[in-house]
This record gives sequence, C-alpha cells and structure tokens, in this order.
Amino acid sequence: MAWTRGRQIGKGSTAAVSVATSGDFPGEILAVKSAEFSKSQFLQREKEILSALSSPHIVGYKGFDISKGESNELYYNLFMEYVPGGTLADEIRRRGGRMDEQTIRAFTCQILKAAEYLHSNGVSHCDIKGSNILISEEHGAKLADFGCSKRAGGRESNGAVSVSGTPVYMAPEAARGEEQGPEADIWAVGCTVIEMATGGPAWPVSDPARILYRIAFSDQIPAFPSSLSEQGKDFLSKCLVRDRSQRWTATELLSHPFVTKLEFFHQPKSISPTSILDHQIWNASDDESASQTGMEMEVGTSGELRDEDRIEQLAGVSGRPDWDWGSDEDWIPVRSESGSTSQIRDECWSSKLEDAGWCVEEEFDDCGFAVGDFSIDFGSCCRYVADPSVSSLIISP
Repeated sequence: MAWTRGRQIGKGSTAAVSVATSGDFPGEILAVKSAEFSKSQFLQREKEILSALSSPHIVGYKGFDISKGESNELYYNLFMEYVPGGTLADEIRRRGGRMDEQTIRAFTCQILKAAEYLHSNGVSHCDIKGSNILISEEHGAKLADFGCSKRAGGRESNGAVSVSGTPVYMAPEAARGEEQGPEADIWAVGCTVIEMATGGPAWPVSDPARILYRIAFSDQIPAFPSSLSEQGKDFLSKCLVRDRSQRWTATELLSHPFVTKLEFFHQPKSISPTSILDHQIWNASDDESASQTGMEMEVGTSGELRDEDRIEQLAGVSGRPDWDWGSDEDWIPVRSESGSTSQIRDECWSSKLEDAGWCVEEEFDDCGFAVGDFSIDFGSCCRYVADPSVSSLIISP
C-alpha cells in the first residue's frame, strides 16, 4: 500500500496518529495510527476487530501496513477513516465545559447505536469515554479506539480473563478484575453522559486507590448531575447499576424517552431556589468543579450528593484545574514516601484492592497505579495518573 504521511494530529504513550493520503483511496484523507512493531499489540488487536465492523457510528477501517522508520525500525500502521471534527471531549471543551441536554441526548443516542451494533456482533469496546468518540458532521458520534476491545468470552493466550479500560469509567465488576462484557460498556455510557453534562469525570480523581476501592467494593454510584432532567437522571439509573445483571442493554436504552423524544425536548425553565443548597450554583460546582478538582464527596446509593458536601465545596472550590499533566511530578502516589495513606471508613481498602489483583506497596517508586497504553500482569506494579483523558489500562488476572 503506497501512502504518504501528513501532519501529526494526536499522540499516546505507544502510538501516534497522523493524517495520510494513499493512491488506494484517491482524493481521500485518511488517519493513520502508528506504533513501533514491538509495542503494537494494541494496534493489531484494534485492526483485527475494526476490520470486521461496518457501522455509520463506528470509525471506518481502511487497511494496515508495516513500514520502516529512519533507523530501520519496524512500524505497524493502521489506516482509518479521518474524522475532522475531533473527539467528544474536544466538543465538550468547545462548548464551555458542558453540553445542553438536547445535545447530550442526541450524542447518547448515537453512542448507544454504536454499542448496540458492537454487542450484537459479540464485541465489547471496554473503553467508552469522551476522548474515544469522534464527531462526524454527517453521522454525529463515532466510536473509535478499539485497542482494548474484545470478543465475547475473549481470554488471553494463557486462558486468563483480561480486564481493560480507564479506571474512572470502569464498571464495578471490571474494577474487581472479573469478566468484562457488554454490561461494562453500558456503565461507561452512563459515565460519558455525566462527562457531557459536567465537563469532568463521573468520579473525583484525587486519590486513585480510594476511587478504585469505591468503584469495586462500595455500594456507591456516581452523583447524577443536577442540571439533567428527571428523564436524564432516570436514564442514568438504568446505566449506573452496580449489579450488572440489572443494567439495561443498549437495545433497551434506545427505547428510553431520554433518547427517543429528542424533538419534543425543551430545556426546563429555572426556578427560584428554596435555599442556598438548591441554588443554580450547584450546576457549576457539583457537576464540574467538584469532580474536576477531585474533592472527596460522600455519594449515596441514589447518586445524590449530601448537603454537607455541598457546603464544603462552596467553601473550598477555587476555579478549574489544568488537566494538561505530563511530567513525573503529576503522578499521584497510592502511598507517600513516608508510607502514609488515607483511610476509607476504617476499612482496609488496600488489602481489598490487593485481593482484586491491584498491587499496593509502601514506596511510591515501587508501585502506584497508572493508566497507559500498555499491558501489565494482574497484581504487578503499575502507576496511575489522575488524568481522565489518558487512555487505557490492561490488567490480566
């Protein structure tokens, strides 16, 4: 396949994305994702799955190629449809950090159509989030980045179950290292709706180990944005169910009024607050500042914040943080070098995380939690950076 690489438009820890042209597709601009061949297992997995799919709501597969770099190193190149609209995460930022509900409904419907198609073909995406959804002018949301995807019952070559995804979008069963299927995608859809409504992740991200514990072992679910209508909150209640057997499927969710009555939806008029805790300020603090600053909040099983947490936020929130972290200074230790760590209601969260396969050690240099485009052994050391835009974690129990 003869082709020419253009400017780089994205870069991850193991792969870079550029625009490209090819004589096989005259007059068409492509996107090419390239990685060193020795680090291309994610890319090869993506090619295997993407090449068998065809949907207007999934980025199109165009081919692959192996090329040599300037020093004769081999590169694996995956060619895909170029979607110039950027990602859903980009679109959220362009709209000032949150979307109106009509837009959320439309994008959610398109994401569900992609998920329904995948699940009907025995594929789970395993990393649905705003930065893995592209925006097409013609078809709206298109699901992309299939490096973590798997087929139903898919296991590693040694027979082990594999768990993949970005921790703050992980379903409880995934955080516990259990089998991951279509139900986990539905949980991630719910987290993505919250991302669209608030501009931040569904969970605060200041303490990675504590959040993993809450996702895996508590009875909590993410807080529902107060700006959403009752239909929106009801939709989330069907996605964010800790018991995966009780979550609605993509097909069932496509019949929910939140995504079926788009043309009849009107933004509700604001009403006068009955107290400071009801004031519209919480549209700008619960849903955005609290989750983006990573403040600890007690979240009930109903998904609502407690009044005392809102009071604490009102006293302490001080603007939007900078998510553009990249240096080692931005890695968050599970334990400090002194060995101290926070507690969760006097429960031994570290031992529970270790039981689930996460490694928690005394020294940060020895072990932390990380998100990155790489594979690790279940129970071995990894590091977690508190940046919801960073891509996937693979764990093999």
